[in-house]
Amino acid sequence: MAARFSGFPQQGLTFLQELKANNTREWFTPRKEVFDSSVKAPMVALVEAVNAELADFAPDYLTEPAKAIYRIYRDTRFSHDKTPYKTHIAANLHKQGADKHAAAGYYFSVGADEIEIAAGVYMPGPEELLRLRQHISGHFDEFSKLAGDKAVTKLVGSLQGDALSRPPKGFSAEDPALEWIKKKQWYYFKTDLDLGLAVTPKLLPEIVKRLRAMTPMVTFFNRGLAPRDRSRDFLF
Repeated sequence: MAARFSGFPQQGLTFLQELKANNTREWFTPRKEVFDSSVKAPMVALVEAVNAELADFAPDYLTEPAKAIYRIYRDTRFSHDKTPYKTHIAANLHKQGADKHAAAGYYFSVGADEIEIAAGVYMPGPEELLRLRQHISGHFDEFSKLAGDKAVTKLVGSLQGDALSRPPKGFSAEDPALEWIKKKQWYYFKTDLDLGLAVTPKLLPEIVKRLRAMTPMVTFFNRGLAPRDRSRDFLF
């Protein structure tokens, strides 16, 4: 039976909006029960429902809610912003057996101001970055067709990411794929959905149809990151 998702309660969105205005431990601590029941619990239900749909087109990316959902607590060690809490709740669905911060996967969040839906490669390490560039260069016709798919860009926008100003070492300035090879990350990122969807069951199909649309590109990237032999593991 498919998991059910009825939407976040309005109390959950209100909590996140109030947290944005009162981002302190003194405010959050006595209201943690509200966070758990009106923000975290519905996010667990949403991840379970997305997993049920993902089983149809990306079964290798099913991720348990406990492993998918990010903590609400911010890492402030290296940030000028010392506010202790995120004002959104997010989930990352990554390929089974892969580290979620180096290869391609899916992401979505519900926050005080917006809904985010994304997929791609956001934080590849040096080895993964090289392999992705080689993969794009060696399969540029396939990559170009995927990146230029109008049905996908209509749903999630164009593939994006930060880039180098010059060709990376080992790649020719004449490579037809140069502008994509210069990238340091490759991802789709959708943020303009109506926030009101979050309090309805309609949020689920809106997320799922975009994850489905982005799946061919996710598959393309992870094919380039697949282990070349048993002595090498790949990351997400």
